This record gives sequence, C-alpha cells and structure tokens, in this order.
Amino acid sequence: MLHQFDTETSVAAAHLAELSLQEDLQQVGDLTSRATIPEHLSAAVRIVVRQPGVIAGLGVLPLVFRLLPGQVRSEVFLADGDSVFSGSAVAELHGPVRTLLTGERTVLNFLTHLSGIATRTAEFVRAVRGTSAQILDTRKTLPGYRLLQKYAVRCGGGVNHRIGLYDGMLIKDNHLAARGSSSCAGAVKAARDFLQEHRLTVPVEIEVDTLEQLEDALTERPELVLLDNMSCPQLCEAVQLRNRLAPATRLEASGGVTLQTVRAIAETGVDRISVGSLTHSSPALDIAFDWPW
Repeated sequence: MLHQFDTETSVAAAHLAELSLQEDLQQVGDLTSRATIPEHLSAAVRIVVRQPGVIAGLGVLPLVFRLLPGQVRSEVFLADGDSVFSGSAVAELHGPVRTLLTGERTVLNFLTHLSGIATRTAEFVRAVRGTSAQILDTRKTLPGYRLLQKYAVRCGGGVNHRIGLYDGMLIKDNHLAARGSSSCAGAVKAARDFLQEHRLTVPVEIEVDTLEQLEDALTERPELVLLDNMSCPQLCEAVQLRNRLAPATRLEASGGVTLQTVRAIAETGVDRISVGSLTHSSPALDIAFDWPW
C-alpha cells in the first residue's frame, strides 16, 4: 500500500527538520564541510538499506534539503511501506557535496527511526495474521514526533489509536481514582453525558483490570474497553462476557505485549492489541549514504 505524508504530517516533519538543522548548524554552519570540500563540487549519493525491513519517512528528503543552500534533486526508487532488503537502494540524491554532507545526518535520523518503527510494526502484524486482531500504537511518542511516528506505524500495516487527548476518550484507572469512584459504568455515563452536552462525537473507551470491572462497564456499552494486563485465560473470558452482554463493544488488549506473546493474545478473540513499544522502543533500521569513491 502506497503511503505519503498528508499536510499535517508534512508540517510536523518540516518543523522537526528545521529544529534538527538548527541544532547542528547554529549560526556557524557545517565547519568540516566548509573546510574540506570545495564549494563548487557536486556529486550523486545513494541512500542504501543495510538490513531487511520496511521503509518509512521518505517525505523528509525534500523538506530537509529545501532548508539548505544549493539545489538537491531526489530520485526516489521506493515508496513508504515498501519492504526492503540489505543492499536495497532507496533513493539517489544529486547536488552540491557540501549540502549533501550537511543534510546527511538529519535525513538519516528521520529515516532510520521511522523505518525502525514501520519494521517493528510489520513484525507484529505478521505475528497475528489470520486472526481478527489489529495492531495499534499508543500515545507513548516523542514530543513533536507523534504524527510521524504514527505515520510509520501505518506504513508497517498497523492502525493508529487516538492521535491525542482531543480526538477520543480513554478513561483510565487514574481517572477513576481521581473521581473518587470505582464505578466504570458511572464514568462511561459521565463521558457520554459530556459528549451530548457539548455536541461532540468521539468514541468512549474505558480501561479495566478485572472481569468484574468489565461487566460493570459493559452495562453502559462503551465503544471500546481496554483490558489491561490480563492473562490469556482472562481475555478469553472477557470476550465471552462481551459477546453475551454488549456484542458491539470492541475489546482491546494492552500491557507488556511482545512478539512472543502477541499471537496467543490475538487468538483469544480480542479486536485490538495496543503495543506501546512500537513508538517508544523500536530499534532503528540501519540505513546509510553510499558515497562514490
């Protein structure tokens, strides 16, 4: 599936590219390239992948080099979401050598990080193939990188959870504690009343830790219930309970999900599995500039 930055993601990427270059250059610039590379020298360089994975973040290429002096032309061979192998050529860049060297690390920081997320997501998606479960991300993202990291999850075949606190409700245990009431049904009803009063339409989800809490929550039929850190036998019971009391409510499993456990979780019949490590702990994909010698 072809993936491209939408307008909001492009704006976020451009802002981060500007910050990244400012960190590197300040008011002085790239001293090493200025000292060692003739100003007139131009070349072509290839961006090459060093290990198998899924590529993501190619939209940063024009955004980074647009902020640097000299015209750089990008010839892109692949699309975000494509599978890559060791030695895969992703793109070729043509332009002033100083400019290419100055932008190299910023470009690679984006590509290695976002491709790492896409690659890890694809591993989880493959692990649950044949079940009805979707793999979702969470809000455990780096400041400023949320739209990009969630974009990378989509490139890997995953599905985005809510983007922020503004586009969905997730009533967690801390909300219940702060309310001073353990009633899950009461919290769901309060959320519904709020949405009706303010004429808002967003899904209501509540986190539960026990089957007793789930049964209580299902009396108000929330759109989603997050089953936090439940064992597979508990998840199976939760699915049966949902099927009996509120078949339209979707169930989401979360908490310490790994590649070793995700298949068994998916086979319990839950609809969604959220994995925080997709965005906060995915290892970078090894990608480099290959320079001509």
